[in-house]
Amino acid sequence: MLRLTLLLGACIGVVFTPLLAGCAGNPATGGASVVLSSAAGETRIGEQMHAEMVAEGALYDDPELQAYVRRVGERLAANSDMPELDFSFSVIDSPDINAFALPGGYIYIHRGLLAYLDSEAELAAVLGHEIGHITARHHGRRQTASITNTVLATTAYILTGSGDLAQASNMYGAELISGYGRDMELEADGLGASYMHRSGYDPDALLEVIGVLKYQEQYQRLKATSSGKPSSTYHGLYASHPRNDQRLKAVINAASELDLDAWTADPAVPGEFRQRTQGLVWGESVQGEREENRFYHSRLAFTFEHPPGWQVETTKSEIIARAPDGAARVQIRLLPRSATSGPQEVLESRASGTLSAARALEQAGLKGYTAVASGGGSDRRIAVIDYNGYSYLFEGSGSDFNADDVQLVALIESFRPIHPRERRAANPRQVRYIQVPRGATLASLAAGIQIEDAENQLRLINGFYPRGEPRTGDWIKVIR
Repeated sequence: MLRLTLLLGACIGVVFTPLLAGCAGNPATGGASVVLSSAAGETRIGEQMHAEMVAEGALYDDPELQAYVRRVGERLAANSDMPELDFSFSVIDSPDINAFALPGGYIYIHRGLLAYLDSEAELAAVLGHEIGHITARHHGRRQTASITNTVLATTAYILTGSGDLAQASNMYGAELISGYGRDMELEADGLGASYMHRSGYDPDALLEVIGVLKYQEQYQRLKATSSGKPSSTYHGLYASHPRNDQRLKAVINAASELDLDAWTADPAVPGEFRQRTQGLVWGESVQGEREENRFYHSRLAFTFEHPPGWQVETTKSEIIARAPDGAARVQIRLLPRSATSGPQEVLESRASGTLSAARALEQAGLKGYTAVASGGGSDRRIAVIDYNGYSYLFEGSGSDFNADDVQLVALIESFRPIHPRERRAANPRQVRYIQVPRGATLASLAAGIQIEDAENQLRLINGFYPRGEPRTGDWIKVIR
């Protein structure tokens, strides 16, 4: 797989067992291969995993970019050794520099890798390489468990948003990086280069892509050394730079020497790759799956569900949710969380009146306590829920308390942390193309970009790492 900063670990939860091993004809090479599953079994596995990822919101929300990648992939697939297979091509909403294939023809590229590519031919190189893994039956020829681990890796960012989990998952890096093994990777490179040639793309673009990943490897190794953390990288498989790797050069050259009758004109529309990747999200996802009748507090990272039509307003000291007619409402206030008192003790110490119907709350991993407080001829629904460094105090009332209390309790019990996939970046950053102004350098352009190590990031996405400068008037990518 074209995989560098492996963001591993997460929880799609797909588990399957290997089917009976046997020998099968290799559709790409024509020889016999020892496989661990049947083609039909591989397709079922791929379908299940793909459905899980779609359900978890893993796909990038850009229909035009998705259609463009699908069109390039389908052109390559039509010129592959399995043109009858119904391939699927998707962009994953993750900043990870990654591309991978699932059994049955499901192929994915992360938007994080797209930011580092410079042309449709380079995109075709990534997709062609992954098609090669499918046509050579590499999934069936390696341990089935490693396929599961690969899929689990793809949604760590999307499902958890946890950098710590991602780092912990890299402990599996050495096992997963070996993945198919170098011989299979070279075979996929050769097949991908062949499919590129048949489709009209220059196979040398594959060298450019692997070069991009090689420079990423060098950069990540330097960062790891300075931070004292281990680095994890896929294309360390190539000990030398790809243009100096004789075995890799041999498979690329073999594709370039194919029958010219199989070659067609370059199908790329000038400028289309730049057009489709203009505005590509950089870093944190800006996608957010939010429900209509939920209130989301982005700064404090909590949410609760309210009845349809209710309005929610925030002030410096409280949050108030109220019915359209004002007959029922819930007031929420915050207290610093006590190190010695739990929700029950906090509620009882602050409540006025007689308490009844008291019970503990436990929801979305949060602890709380609720009761009905009666006094002065009225009843109120009160509750305390601990979350992060605060105790959230709820007080609900209604003109017909017995009837309204059902809604008040439902609102309180719906309080929970915001899921990562519900988050929205406050200041989303995007990839933008500009022409280099006269006298500008990558250092001067990076000075106005508020991202970590901006100059090196500009060098990496523009192919100028570790040194080098664009010319005045050249189109380059910046992060804005």
